[in-house]
Amino acid sequence: MLRFTPLVQKKLRYELVDVKQPNLLREQFPYSEVPRILFENRQVTPSPAKEIWITDTTFRDGQQARPPYSPEHIERLYDLMHKLGGPNGIIRQCEFFVYSKKDQEAIARCMALGHQYPEITGWIRANAEDFQLVKRLGLKETGILTSVSDYHIFLKLKKTRRKVMDDYLATIKEALSNGIIPRCHFEDITRADIYGFCLPFAEELMKLSQQSKIPIKIRLCDTMGYGLTYPSAVLPRSVPKLAEAFHKELGIPSQQLEWHGHNDFHKVHVNAVTAWLHGISALNASLIGYGERTGNPPLEAAIIEYIGLKGRNCGIDTQVITEIAEYYREVIKADIPENYPFVGTECNTTRAGIHADGLLKNPEIYNIFDTQKILNRPIKVMVTDKSGLAGIAQWLNDYLKENPIEHEPISKRHPGVRHIHEWVTEQYAQGRTSSISSDEMIAQAKRHVPSMFESDFQKVKNAAVKIGKKFAASICKAPEILTLEPKTMEAFIKKAVRAVPSIQFVAITNRDGKQLIQIHTQRGDKGLFRPLFDLDFKEKEWFRNVIETGEAYWSDLFFSRFTGRLIMTFAEPIRDKDGNIVAVLDIDFKFDDLTKLVNQLPADQASVKL
Repeated sequence: MLRFTPLVQKKLRYELVDVKQPNLLREQFPYSEVPRILFENRQVTPSPAKEIWITDTTFRDGQQARPPYSPEHIERLYDLMHKLGGPNGIIRQCEFFVYSKKDQEAIARCMALGHQYPEITGWIRANAEDFQLVKRLGLKETGILTSVSDYHIFLKLKKTRRKVMDDYLATIKEALSNGIIPRCHFEDITRADIYGFCLPFAEELMKLSQQSKIPIKIRLCDTMGYGLTYPSAVLPRSVPKLAEAFHKELGIPSQQLEWHGHNDFHKVHVNAVTAWLHGISALNASLIGYGERTGNPPLEAAIIEYIGLKGRNCGIDTQVITEIAEYYREVIKADIPENYPFVGTECNTTRAGIHADGLLKNPEIYNIFDTQKILNRPIKVMVTDKSGLAGIAQWLNDYLKENPIEHEPISKRHPGVRHIHEWVTEQYAQGRTSSISSDEMIAQAKRHVPSMFESDFQKVKNAAVKIGKKFAASICKAPEILTLEPKTMEAFIKKAVRAVPSIQFVAITNRDGKQLIQIHTQRGDKGLFRPLFDLDFKEKEWFRNVIETGEAYWSDLFFSRFTGRLIMTFAEPIRDKDGNIVAVLDIDFKFDDLTKLVNQLPADQASVKL
């Protein structure tokens, strides 16, 4: 929990200016024109907080810009954030919605991980019932919407400044009475009257903070992305002067101030870092920059900036940034632009011919830093007329590293490399000036080095193997099988074979290879397997493999000598509660029927439920 720091008292007291008509700052925000940037003679010099950190809004603001995350997604991303921020809690907090069953399940999953950082906080509407919900979920802090611009006060809420402030203060008192730290979100602060409303309101909050000994926080929300970093820009758009007003003039401790921005004018990251440099401790960010409309400060960019400012990594594991990006692409199925900094698939790939030539000579010439060490991202070079045979071979080998398949390293003497080089040379002879794209290289490689690629048949086969393994494993873990009681197992296997038509044959043996139950097949096929009725299976490859290795086994495709069908054999160890192998399950699947499940049943859902 944040340590309480008393407010530094100032002689100046800020009085609420309760205007009758909204001040919409038309000189800066004409609406029918691009917002104007105004300057004054007074400048503000940087005065960084003694301690800075990052807070996260991926599961709050970040979910307002994309399809909602599942509880499983949230749990995994939260765990990765914990790993990324390191033991020092550089990613200090993470805010969640709290209303739906999905939100509450996600919070429970994340809490169960037991991480100290990021601390889980809430975001609620400003009413008494919601505070009870936050308290019931075990959260110590919650964000509360407290809009501060006249655009919101007059045009949205249809109230006066006095009425809104009184309502806000009543809500904050309710939070304090429940022992919850309120984090007041000063919505739309870059269009607000700073001295006429924001500071008077903030001063009242600090009085309540002193009385309650609870560190009320204030989040400065640049809701529309109007913030400016220029030293002499005027309020309310000046980020340095906003930080100065709240921290230096009013005396609010840095650790109770937080910056939250949006990217409407392409300034979201630099504005957030400027807040750090002028006395605000917390930078609120979102993974991949996802956030309402144009997005929030990218959390991964804040991490890199933090290390740059500190001059050391402070326990941060930067390679987790690549893990997060891969999880978004592969599991969440999010589209990340290829050239997006730090996380795009080609963020450290050069397309310019002269750059590619330089990188082949020395990666430091055009690589921002050692991306292999820092991000676990090897540098990439796009093929050009300067690449030569070696450059083309390098591109092909890099592709193999990213798309693993059993294949020997490709030499520049490979005939396919020579053919691709001839094609590239011809492209530039015809006047081409751009580098060869990845799609073009893949097309050429498929034509001239087809062994690099998995065939459609192999893809189907691999998918069928995954499903077959899952089915076999689910049967072995069934309570009925673990009883090792023949009648109970017989009944279960009989139902399983009927439920899964792709099963051709099932046998269960003891550790000596002797059958524990009679073999089971689909109706009408049992007579074909008569030679196996009393067979000892101890010499079978699948049995020996499971007993010797203790691992699951699966065969390549072969034709059954009993049915003539193309099949695959799967064998699994059956273990007791102490993990000892007590029996072996053997299943033959009809490959044709198994492949029909590939597009119908994801491998992670393959199980036998009777």
